[in-house]
Amino acid sequence: MGKRALALGATTFAYFTRNPRGGAAKAVDPEDAASLRKIMAENGFGRLVAHAPYTLNLCSAKPDVRSFARRALAEDLQTMELIPGNYYNFHPGSHVGQGADEGIRLIAEGLNEALEPGQSTCVLLETMAGKGAEVGRTFEELARIFELTEHDELIGVCLDTCHVSDAGYDVSASLDGVLQEFDRVIGLSRLKALHLNDSKNPVGAHKDRHERLGLGHLGLGCFSAIVRDKRTRDLPMILETPNEAAGYAAEIAALRALADGADTEETMARLAHERDE
Repeated sequence: MGKRALALGATTFAYFTRNPRGGAAKAVDPEDAASLRKIMAENGFGRLVAHAPYTLNLCSAKPDVRSFARRALAEDLQTMELIPGNYYNFHPGSHVGQGADEGIRLIAEGLNEALEPGQSTCVLLETMAGKGAEVGRTFEELARIFELTEHDELIGVCLDTCHVSDAGYDVSASLDGVLQEFDRVIGLSRLKALHLNDSKNPVGAHKDRHERLGLGHLGLGCFSAIVRDKRTRDLPMILETPNEAAGYAAEIAALRALADGADTEETMARLAHERDE
């Protein structure tokens, strides 16, 4: 995975810790982990952002689903110690009719069971779009999970640009305003990583449909602001856009150019040309 990231021009990447739509996890070869650590050290990698399976729901109404989530979380965190000092991102979950308050309580309860003092992995709560009974649609909901988590120094937030926009935070029109609100409610020190995705839907749609950078309602200017803002520019940034490898490489190159001060319209034109090739 490290070599693949370098081939795309990246110095971080995301990966699923187990089957994203199921629950099975492959055994990790310690030698492979050591090889990855070497690649990261030699090439100036930032922190990796591992992703829990979508089936992990700490606040499910079904006890067996919650039990799987707690077991998978504990197992994944133990495995991640083979590549210490990185991030483990997960969707907080869906309360499935129990109400947000109960969902928040169950999520914090699951975290309190899994988090171990001294672990090197920071667990990230992902901002959500607000579909159905999702927990994490507002900064206030995430803040309440922090308040109920005993070792809150071991958790942070991964801000997904598509999700926050769909949730009603107009990150495209005012990145500064959204970051100020995040700081007021949660604290910017909790913001650890970003998922960079354009959105197929307008602000507040609560849909969660990712689009390639510059082709959705956020526009490339939004991402130009993110890679230049001192509050976000040094965070690990993960692309979850609907792309193949060449598309990811083109988007990474575009983001690097924007970070270096390239004109947004010219960068968009180059990106469109590379996508058409």
